[in-house]
Amino acid sequence: MTTRKPPGVRFPDWIEAQIQAAQRAGAFTDLPGAGKPIPGIDRPQDEMEWIVKRLRCENIDLASVLPPALALAKEVELLPERVQKLTSEAQVRDLVEDLNERIRYAQRQPQDGPPFRVRTVNVDAAVERWRVG
Repeated sequence: MTTRKPPGVRFPDWIEAQIQAAQRAGAFTDLPGAGKPIPGIDRPQDEMEWIVKRLRCENIDLASVLPPALALAKEVELLPERVQKLTSEAQVRDLVEDLNERIRYAQRQPQDGPPFRVRTVNVDAAVERWRVG
C-alpha cells in the first residue's frame, strides 16, 4: 500500500485499491461491532445532527460553540434546574445576577448570530421559586 497517490491514477481507483489491499491483509477483521448494523443508519439526518453528535462524542460543551443569543437563551431555560441545586439564597442571587450581567453585556455588543431576544431574569422571582422549589 502506498502512502501517496501515484500520478495518473484517479483518486477513487487509488482509494479502492488501498481498501482491497487492506481487506486482503486482514486489516478489517475482528473490528468492534463487526457484523452488527450501524446504529441509526436508516434514520434520516440533517447536517447539523452530525455536527452535534461529533461534538458530544468529543465531550465538547454545546453551549460553548453556540452564538451568544442562543447560549444565553439556553442558560435561562436551564436556570430553574441550576437554582434548585443551590443551598442558599445568596448563591441563588449571585447566580442570577451573574447571568443578568452577562445578558446585559451581550445586549450592548454588536449582534453575532441570530437576533438577541434574551431578557434579564427577575432575581426576586428566581429566589421565590427557589424557596418554594
